[in-house]
Amino acid sequence: MPVRDRLPPPGYGTQPVPAADAAGRALHSRWDARAVDRLKPALFVLGLLPLARWIWLGATDGLTANPVEFLTRSAGTWTLVCLLVTLAITPLRRLLAQPALVRLRRMCGLFAFFYGSLHCLAWAWWDQALDVAAMAADVMQRPFVAFGLAAWLLMVPLAMTSTQGWMRRLGRRWQALHRLVYATAVLAIVHYWLHKAGKQDFAEVLAYGAALATLLGWRLVAWARAAKRSNAGRAGTGVP
Repeated sequence: MPVRDRLPPPGYGTQPVPAADAAGRALHSRWDARAVDRLKPALFVLGLLPLARWIWLGATDGLTANPVEFLTRSAGTWTLVCLLVTLAITPLRRLLAQPALVRLRRMCGLFAFFYGSLHCLAWAWWDQALDVAAMAADVMQRPFVAFGLAAWLLMVPLAMTSTQGWMRRLGRRWQALHRLVYATAVLAIVHYWLHKAGKQDFAEVLAYGAALATLLGWRLVAWARAAKRSNAGRAGTGVP
């Protein structure tokens, strides 16, 4: 066979990449830390939108006939939203094969603590006038308040130890401590459920509960698969 017959046709290897292939390649390319960090300013602005909305509504007399109730409930809702977004980071980064997305999780968690603190402060200040005895009595008398306060108290150590410095100090204990976020989210759902029980209005809480069940269920499946692979590996190497 002549050498020229074995040569590739003109233009071989220089053809334009189809748009679908280019999009797929971009989707599956790994984002580095710098690329993810460039998303943080946009995420920060997005996280402040509820606060900006409250300020706008206050300036335009749009906080409804009961501003205290509106702001308290809105802060609670955004706490739950931010908690769910925080829990969604790990499934999202694994499904997209983008490990660097974990760098966004801390900010989402801190926004959950921020709105949770505003929610708790609204109850303590506007509803209880910062009266410790009255707050203690309210916690004892109304279970939904007790569950909500418990959820916020669990978020306090998570927010305090969210820095790189605390990760180094705590080592493996850091990950164990931050699993409290699962209990926090469950307590928040129970708090919301009990609050809605008086009005028999469960549509929203069921939606949030389904989202949380999906996120926790994904983790259970992932842990079960990891344990199965680990056990299979030990059996293959004869490790007891």
